[in-house]
Amino acid sequence: MEIQLNRRELLKLAAAASLPGSLFTARDAFAQGSGAIQLACPVPMSGPFAANGKFADLGMKLIVEQYGKVLGRPLAYTTLDTEGKPATAIRRVQEIAQQKGARFFAGGILSSEALAMGKEAEKAGGIFITTAGADEITGKDCNPATFRWSVPTFGAIEQTVRPLIESMPKAKRWYTITPQYVFGEGLLTAAKNIFKEKGIEHVGNSYHSLTEKEFSGYLTNAAAAKPDVLLILNFGSQSSDTLRQAVSFGMKKNCTILMAWASGLEQFETLGADLCDGVYFGAQYWHAVASPLNLDLVKRTQDRFKQNPNYSLAGSYICTKLMLDGMVKAGSADPKAVIAAMEGMKYDGLTGPEEIRKGDHQVLKNYYLLKGKAKAKMKNADDYADIVSAGKSFLPLDKTECKMA
Repeated sequence: MEIQLNRRELLKLAAAASLPGSLFTARDAFAQGSGAIQLACPVPMSGPFAANGKFADLGMKLIVEQYGKVLGRPLAYTTLDTEGKPATAIRRVQEIAQQKGARFFAGGILSSEALAMGKEAEKAGGIFITTAGADEITGKDCNPATFRWSVPTFGAIEQTVRPLIESMPKAKRWYTITPQYVFGEGLLTAAKNIFKEKGIEHVGNSYHSLTEKEFSGYLTNAAAAKPDVLLILNFGSQSSDTLRQAVSFGMKKNCTILMAWASGLEQFETLGADLCDGVYFGAQYWHAVASPLNLDLVKRTQDRFKQNPNYSLAGSYICTKLMLDGMVKAGSADPKAVIAAMEGMKYDGLTGPEEIRKGDHQVLKNYYLLKGKAKAKMKNADDYADIVSAGKSFLPLDKTECKMA
């Protein structure tokens, strides 16, 4: 149901943004310019994570329109449907690199596809920047071509599970629901480490596949374990379905619910304030943050798309912006020169001061703990949550296992 709702919204957005039905025609019109710098947005445009991909497409569209040209050359971009599958993602990257000479890629919603595309971008002599979460992306599987804006799984758990434990010392029993792939495993491992440190009883975990839509069986097991806290470790429509079904099971009355990695504003819009009230959410981005760049993005998004930016849109916008700013700083669109220019870059970002750490290409930025608020307390249509806390938690470079080739 969530994807259908989002698609209806996206049809309105598409009309506002004058997007054609074909994913390629509009971008091809951009691309006909002589000497255009070719960008690509490889994200799921179909399947369970299509809503995230479609907002990511709008984010790249917005920044490409804003900049227009870089180094006196027009910007062209193509959206690639990865379907959320690593094999498809690799093929799409290979095709656009060969057919259009694209070397600048911002995308990858799922960690599994992002890991695959980062390696492919390196082979193609390009740059890949992502918002995916697995620690390995800027850890043991890092490479010189890959950058990441989002806080990895380690930091997401440190900035959600840890502060919640500290604010709720009597909540000793936690149950987890985890997607069985690299992203979920990273979140679960980080959570277990904090549980052990803090003397928390991990009363159970339910694994599920990336195609799962029915979570009632897992929630039956969770409810039977009588947890003080239900920790939801999946993402996108799966986390929405999990939360919706957990509330229908009455779990919000009997325990605290924390969704460690929310997909942002579109998720709140889909779920509604009544369902989100009192639930805790971890977030990479929130439109109400008052940093200068975010205030500018909010205005641009409202002017262009008649709505506030959500995480998927904002992440794509900033990832693409970092590559474009790297080109300007380097005075070149040669990927190697751009990589060198991006390394160590400090800038005023969407979450405040941000920095690209040279050793692993990880952006050091805030992660937020939000709490859903009652509908009666919302100050405007998008005021779904308050920021409880924010902070930066990253493994030291020597603990990331990143060894740049």
